[in-house]
Amino acid sequence: MPFGNFQTLKERIIYPARDAASSAKSSISRVMRKDADEKSFVKYDELDEAYMDEEEAPKSKPFHFKCDCCRCVSQRYLIACLSSIGFIISFGIRCNMGVAIVTMTKELESSSESDSNSSIFSNSSQHNKTHPFLRLPEFTWTPETIGAVDSSFFWGYIITQIPGGYLASRLPANRIFGLAIGTSAFLNLLLPGAAQVHFGLVMAVRILQGIVEGVTYPACHGIWRHWAPPLERSKLATISFCGSYAGAVLGMPLSGILTKNFGWQSGFYVFGAMGIIWAIIFWFFSFERPACNPYISQEELIYIETSIGENTSLTNKNMRTPWLSFFTSMPVYAINVANFCRSWTFYLLIISQPMYFKEVFHDDVAKSGILSALPHLVMAIIVPIGGQIADNLRQRHLTTTTVRKIFNCGGFGLEACFLLGVAFARDKTAAMVCLTLAVGSSGFAISGFNVNHLDLAPRYASILMGLSNGIGTLAGMMCPVVTELLTKKGTADEWQNVFIIASVVHFLGITFYGIFASGEQQHWAEPHGEDTWRPEDTLKPDTTGKFLSYGAFQEQTSDYKGPNNGVIAMNGNVGNGHTGFNSSNYSKGPRDRNDDTSQSSFGQYSFDGPMYETKEELVQVQSRDRYLSEDRDL
Repeated sequence: MPFGNFQTLKERIIYPARDAASSAKSSISRVMRKDADEKSFVKYDELDEAYMDEEEAPKSKPFHFKCDCCRCVSQRYLIACLSSIGFIISFGIRCNMGVAIVTMTKELESSSESDSNSSIFSNSSQHNKTHPFLRLPEFTWTPETIGAVDSSFFWGYIITQIPGGYLASRLPANRIFGLAIGTSAFLNLLLPGAAQVHFGLVMAVRILQGIVEGVTYPACHGIWRHWAPPLERSKLATISFCGSYAGAVLGMPLSGILTKNFGWQSGFYVFGAMGIIWAIIFWFFSFERPACNPYISQEELIYIETSIGENTSLTNKNMRTPWLSFFTSMPVYAINVANFCRSWTFYLLIISQPMYFKEVFHDDVAKSGILSALPHLVMAIIVPIGGQIADNLRQRHLTTTTVRKIFNCGGFGLEACFLLGVAFARDKTAAMVCLTLAVGSSGFAISGFNVNHLDLAPRYASILMGLSNGIGTLAGMMCPVVTELLTKKGTADEWQNVFIIASVVHFLGITFYGIFASGEQQHWAEPHGEDTWRPEDTLKPDTTGKFLSYGAFQEQTSDYKGPNNGVIAMNGNVGNGHTGFNSSNYSKGPRDRNDDTSQSSFGQYSFDGPMYETKEELVQVQSRDRYLSEDRDL
């Protein structure tokens, strides 16, 4: 046979090799399946074993990146830095339209507002000559249309302030924060195409951007409700918020550079892509609460949870939000008034500062646009420094109320005085120095009113932030209208009145905040039944039925989530910040426990191990050491 030798080759070499490869593959598969089964096993508590059906027990752990180096990084400061970068991208997105619209439209001369928003690039015809391959259509939008497009973002932004705070108090705030910026970035990618269709579609997309970004500030406060120890609230919150001012500094020049060199669409695409990439990173490296973070060190977890204490408990879905208390509390009004005053000056400078230098000092718009970034750059530096100083003062036994009033009233007072200097300055250098010092001084006030929500009501901090930020947005809508009415001729005297009004607004804010502000947790901040410690003899458990009863609290055992969602709190809630029982046996799986040693004592403050008779003994850190030292599946 012509192929006899080939047949012999197959029988002697190919077939045995194939069989050996198949056998090796089967062996490897068995080993991998065994390893996967061991890794996917989730350890759960006696309560899971007793009350959860076999099919209800968790079988696999959530996906996390494996990175041992993450345990060497402070997770709360990692979240602070990531959220700060998120705010930088968010405010950069807001700058895209103001810069690009100058090149997009033909009627540049008729739109003073769009001129005031430009900084470092020439008109569109020169741009097209320099870059013929980027020859783009020019839109014949009227000044009224341009103004509507610019302001449409705030129409949506003000709508979701309070609803966003409410959602952040009920849902994982870190997810809301990341999704909001990621969605806004995706919508940013759609704006160039929408402009080709109709300006009405551009306005619709901008309104949607405002709606989703309206939840960012409240959601950020919702994150710090679980992550910020009381003595680090100022520091962590100001690190996050300084990204807002850094975004205003970086967003406009970077958008201008992209527009000048690559066309007006490039800014939308670059910031949109950056926002989506950031959202993906934030999604995998941020967690709702410390106990859900697989990368956190034992020391940091103990420190955060023991510092925050009861404020880490989960919000009961049936819990009523004290809306009436929000609107009748004078400390809450003090925060709202302070936010209104700061927003008045912030939007005054963002919108009108280039026009002020052009009309009073006859400065070139491009140069004044660059100078506009200087005050906000100083503020971006001052804000985290102020937070560090504020927390240091609190650690030196100053009361929270005293620290908040010192920083808010001191920052506002300096800003008001320097704004008066701007009002009467007739030299460009003097005006610029006073303006920079004014805005820089206001950075200290951020450690006052902008962190105060976490002091008054940590449980509802996101809602209070949404309320105050919504009032601040109203100031942003009113200020340009008042400025336009006062500067019809653009004289120095007219601009003097504008800055005098801004100074008076801040002095009024100092008075109101100094009288009514507080740094103490309010009586309505905790729902009834959770704000008092019940002695041992009042905790009468009912273990005969389907419920576990602890005094006034009653929890259905079928709803118990197990260690993945937290531990039973001292007040009966399921949360992660409470050590309501001794968890020395908490991380053991059913294969690791002996039935004769696993005892539950529902009448005492312990499930396994020593009994506790006082609240102080119950929350001792030592009872958690063994649980935290072992591998955790969170």
